[in-house]
Amino acid sequence: MNTAPVVREPSHVPVAHLVRAGLIEGVHHGSVVVLDSDGAVRFTAGDAGTPCYPRSALKPVQAVGMLRAGLELDEDLLALAAASHSGEDRHIDGVRRILDAGGLTPADLRNVPDLPYGAAVQAAWLARGRTADRLAQNCSGKHAAMLLTARRRGWSTDDYTDPRHPLQRELAATVADLAGEPVSRVTVDGCGAPLFAVSLLGLTRAAARIAAAPEHTPEGRVARAIRRHPEMVAGENRDVTHLMQAVPGLIAKDGFEGVQVAALPDGRAVGVKIADGGDRARMPVTAAALALCGVDPAALASLADAPVLGGGTVVGGLRVTGALARAVAGNGAATARP
Repeated sequence: MNTAPVVREPSHVPVAHLVRAGLIEGVHHGSVVVLDSDGAVRFTAGDAGTPCYPRSALKPVQAVGMLRAGLELDEDLLALAAASHSGEDRHIDGVRRILDAGGLTPADLRNVPDLPYGAAVQAAWLARGRTADRLAQNCSGKHAAMLLTARRRGWSTDDYTDPRHPLQRELAATVADLAGEPVSRVTVDGCGAPLFAVSLLGLTRAAARIAAAPEHTPEGRVARAIRRHPEMVAGENRDVTHLMQAVPGLIAKDGFEGVQVAALPDGRAVGVKIADGGDRARMPVTAAALALCGVDPAALASLADAPVLGGGTVVGGLRVTGALARAVAGNGAATARP
C-alpha cells in the first residue's frame, strides 16, 4: 500500500454540464489552461498549478527524452513511441519493428498484457480467439522505444521501468526541462512505466514547446512525427486522431483520468483535466479551449458535443459552462477566471 502523504485537493471548478431536455443532469468539474504563443497564460479556470499525473498525455515529452538519450526511429515509429494506440495491425507491426531494430522480442517488454484499446479492434481481436497481449496494450510503442533506447545506450534492459534506471532519470530530466518546473512525484503508471507528476500548466507548457520547436530538434522531430502520423498516435475513429486531422498542424495527446493537451505550431496550447476522470467531457472542453486559441469552431463542431439520447433520439448534450463558457462567448478577449 502506498503511504505517501496526499497533496492538497485541487480546486477544480464546473467546466461542463450534461443537459437532458433542458435540465442539468450532471456536472463535470475540472481545470483548463490556455497559453498564448509567447507562453503567457491567456485563460485559466480551476487549478492549473497543483501537481497532477498527466498519464499518457506525457508520452510526447517522454519521446523527446528518448531522442535526447540517443534513440533513432522512422517518423511513423516515433509517433508510435508517443502513442496510446488502438492495437490495430499497423500499431502491432510497428511495435515489432521497433523491437526488431534492437534485436529485442515481445518477451523483453515489461508493460502489462491487455486487449486492444479500440472498441472495434478489441471485438475483432476477441472474435479471433485472442487474449490479452503485451503487444496489443496501448502503451507498447512507448515501452518498445524505451527498450530500444536502453539497448542503443548500452544500458540494462530487464529493469528499464525502474525509476532509478539511467533511462528513466533522463526522461524525468526532460519532463522537468520542458514543463519548466520540477517533477513533484514519481509513481507507476497503469502500464508499469514510471509516471512523473507536474502541474497542468507545466504539462501544457511542455506541449507548447514541442509544437513550436524547430524541426531539427528532438522536440521538433516528435511534433513532426505526430503531425504526419496522427493515426499512429491513436487510431481509426479515435477523437484525438480526428482532432489532429481537423486542425492542420495541431499536435494532441490524451491521457486516462480526463487529461488532454493540444498545441499549435506557433506555441498556442491548451491543457484540460476533468476532475472525475471520466472521458465524456474531455473533448468538448478541449474544443472550447481551442476556440480561445483562435481555432475555427466549425472545424471542431463534431468534437464539441456529446449527444444525450432518449429512446434513440437526441434530447440533450454536453455544454461547457462557467468561466470557460463566458470566455468563449466573449471571444476570449481577456483572461477569465471563475
